[in-house]
Amino acid sequence: MSQPQFVPTAPQQSTHYTSPPKRDRSWSADRPGDVFQKGQPAGELMGTQGPDQGFALKLVRTFENQLCLTPGEHLADVNAGCVAVALKRASAFGRAPTVHDLRCAFTIFGFLDPTADAELIELRKELFEEVAHSHHYAERRAIADAVPTEFLHRPHSTIIDDAPQWRSVLARVVG
Repeated sequence: MSQPQFVPTAPQQSTHYTSPPKRDRSWSADRPGDVFQKGQPAGELMGTQGPDQGFALKLVRTFENQLCLTPGEHLADVNAGCVAVALKRASAFGRAPTVHDLRCAFTIFGFLDPTADAELIELRKELFEEVAHSHHYAERRAIADAVPTEFLHRPHSTIIDDAPQWRSVLARVVG
């Protein structure tokens, strides 16, 4: 930052910026808030970390007019659960969420299909009930965990094409 013109300086004093001295050693993550050398911590209820995950909250608004909700389903709950699945898919690729991640999540649970299977609708009503509330984090994680990571690694067009076989995708929670 340059010095304002009205600040007096001695004639021999330089007003040009100079960089601080070079560090003698290389940087390492040794503070509590730094990224760990072995990667992010993992474990139960730790979620899946990825860059710019908040962008999904902006993208989810583009689907609000396309969703096919039935009586008893609430938009906030649907958005919260599907954002969790979309973030799981995006972080599996090590990138920020895209509109395709959200489309896949909504499609897996039949929210973009006006003729969704009645059994799937009953299942999603049970899974998504009240998950928008912060004290229902475990239930939101259960929705994300219900969709296998191997399935989410597939191209988005393949996921959308295979969504009608939802029983095999959601085998962990069906039945």
